[in-house]
Parts: sequence; structure tokens; C-alpha cells
Amino acid sequence: MHTLDEVNKEKLPKHVAIIMDGNGRWAKERGKLRIFGHENGVEAVRNTVENCAKLQIECLTLYAFSTENWNRPKVEVQTLMKLLVASLRKELETLNKNNIKLMAIGKIDSLPQKAQKELSEVISKTAKNTGMILTLALSYGSRDEIKSAVKEISIKVKNNIISPENIDEAVINTHLYTHFLPDVDLLIRTSGERRISNFLLWQIAYAELYFIDVFWPDFREHHLVEAILSYQNRERRFGKTSEQLN
Repeated sequence: MHTLDEVNKEKLPKHVAIIMDGNGRWAKERGKLRIFGHENGVEAVRNTVENCAKLQIECLTLYAFSTENWNRPKVEVQTLMKLLVASLRKELETLNKNNIKLMAIGKIDSLPQKAQKELSEVISKTAKNTGMILTLALSYGSRDEIKSAVKEISIKVKNNIISPENIDEAVINTHLYTHFLPDVDLLIRTSGERRISNFLLWQIAYAELYFIDVFWPDFREHHLVEAILSYQNRERRFGKTSEQLN
């Protein structure tokens, strides 16, 4: 199995984003309730975060809870929120030990008050860390994010704060939830599904996509390394030809 030592530190993706998929199916295969999969997925999060920090990847963004996830059974949503609160509380020491700064994107004000409070505290207590930026996408939907940015920019145009002629990618970027992050270099999705599911649609314009047939609770170091090695073996042309790059 692959290990972190095999990764070329000179060609690391700056920003890795992960769609952590397959918790429910992982649990179903074992005759358990879906929440059992979510609980075991926490270990995969811990493992992945620590390994990315060891590799000195600058940014890691995890799709933890989408706007569409609110449509799941009420009991599952409530349990997920309790799990979020417990995990944040438990992992604070680990985040600080690894010099990781926690951030969050999405409609954070739609989360339960207890989750908002715990999230705010951990963000505050890791704010001075200078290592990897770990961003949790919570109550997040990319179309909502883009719609919100368009509204904000429109108001500024209406109030003569921004001229329509000056609206470029940089202006749009500053109005997105992810204004503090670079574009995504590598997007990983577990569970064998091959779709984006309304995640960072603007930010993955030139990302390399990596799909793996492993449910999230089973995702470990060698899977992460396989994804990064795949990324490092690809030629990123950004619209240019291979000859131009060489």
C-alpha cells in the first residue's frame, strides 16, 4: 500500500477538496443504521486531516453537510448535528497540535445554535494557527453561494460602489464564501459516485477530479496518497497545449 513518503513534495496540490460520500451505504452493508456510518466516518476525517497536515498541504475543504441534506430524515439530521458538536469539541486539541486553522463556509446561521457556538469557538481558538487551513462546508450549496455573490455585487453596482465594467473573476471571488481560499487543485469523491453534487462549482473550474470506489469510513492514508499520485501524474494545461507548457 502507498505511504506519504511516496508523494513528491514539490508537486503538491495547494487545495484539496473532498466529497465524503458513502457513510450510509457503508452502514447498510453491515446491517446498521445510517448514523453508524457517520460515526465511523469521523475517524476517516481525523486520519485525512492529519495526513494532509503532515504533507503540508495548504488547504483542505471537506463537504460535511449540504443544503440538500436538510431534506434527510429529521432524526438523522439531529444526530449529525450532535456528532458535529461532539467532534469539534473533541478535535480542538488535535487541530492546535497540528497547527491547523479551522474555517467554515455555507449558511452557518441555519445550523442549530449549539453547533454554531461550538464551531465559532473552535474557529476562534485556532485562528492564530499558521499551518493548513481546514474548511468545513456546512449547510453549503454552490448555487446558493453563487446566487448570494450575484446579489451582493448587484447591490454594490446599484449603489455605485462597483462599476459593471470592473466586474471580473477577482471581484466575483471576493464575494464567494471561499474568498480566503485558492481555487481547488484536486477534488476527491469517495463511494464510486461520479458527480459534483453542487460543491464548489466555481472553484473547481480547473481542478483535477479523482473518483474512488471506497466508502468514506474506509478512506485511509493509502487512498489519499493514490489520489495525490494520480494528480501528480497528470499534465495540467489550463487551456494551453503541452508544447506551450514545455
